[in-house]
Amino acid sequence: MAECKIGVVGVGKMGEYHVGVLSDMSEAELVGIVDSDQKRAKIVSERYKTSNYKDYKDLFKKIDAVVIAVPTSMHYSIGKEFIEAGIHTLLEKPCTDDLGQAEELFDIAAKKNVTLHIGHVERFNGAVQELFKIVKDPIYIECRRMSPFSARIKDDGVVLDIMIHDIDIVLNLVESGVVNINVIGNSVFSKRDDLINAQIEFENGCIANLLASRVSQNKVRTLEVTQKESSILLDYTEQEIFIHRQSSSESQLSPGSLRYKQESLVERIFVHKDNPLKLELKHFIDCVENGGRRKLAVKKELNSLNIALQILSYFKSGRE
Repeated sequence: MAECKIGVVGVGKMGEYHVGVLSDMSEAELVGIVDSDQKRAKIVSERYKTSNYKDYKDLFKKIDAVVIAVPTSMHYSIGKEFIEAGIHTLLEKPCTDDLGQAEELFDIAAKKNVTLHIGHVERFNGAVQELFKIVKDPIYIECRRMSPFSARIKDDGVVLDIMIHDIDIVLNLVESGVVNINVIGNSVFSKRDDLINAQIEFENGCIANLLASRVSQNKVRTLEVTQKESSILLDYTEQEIFIHRQSSSESQLSPGSLRYKQESLVERIFVHKDNPLKLELKHFIDCVENGGRRKLAVKKELNSLNIALQILSYFKSGRE
């Protein structure tokens, strides 16, 4: 099987991750990169021994597929050109910051028979893939995604930058319609959403509480699912899952102190740990070469963006 000829447009931090992984993959031939910052592009192209093009249109007749990792505001315009040129496209999340534009991109991709994949890399985290095998009937889900502020992210606040990962996972876990959303948040270090707490209520009664912050000093990436007979804790960073069963608690009052005691059976699930980005790129190339047999439904792709944009809208209206 011939290698998939692929290019990367945008080689900031995330774009360079893609370049590094692709340069190491036997399934792909990294044809070249493009970035508006020519100094940056030259450094990355020399580091990974690939070609550097000044204009992304120079890639059109040279590649089968492209990874687009430019700022969100440019996703629609650049993505549309590649899709209309018949080039299979991996567009970093979020797809766009406008639902109508996202729908249009998927419509064009369908007409052109082109794979359009959105870069929800957490789907390919080994722990997340195991989580879908374990969760059956969630009652309550709590997500915490916190980190220090980085001036690198100028285009998006926390909802479209990081919370969208958890929205995507939660919607696929619950598989029920959303009936209510409550949002509180704040702008701390920027004029955008730096701190957001969103509560989502589903038709089946499940409640999800999502916290996303870039005002924290500690990096946290966890998700906890409560079911009737178990509690499941997932650590995205460590790719680990722990299941707590048969929990009991009691308090003991003694002179001068009150002690709280909790006991449960804890099961650690074996997780095959691999680089999620590598798995995502392998999946994308498989879709390109095998007619998209493993593509997710477009409705699911658009649903997470739809809910994220609703949360962002509620935050903005609350601030006004």
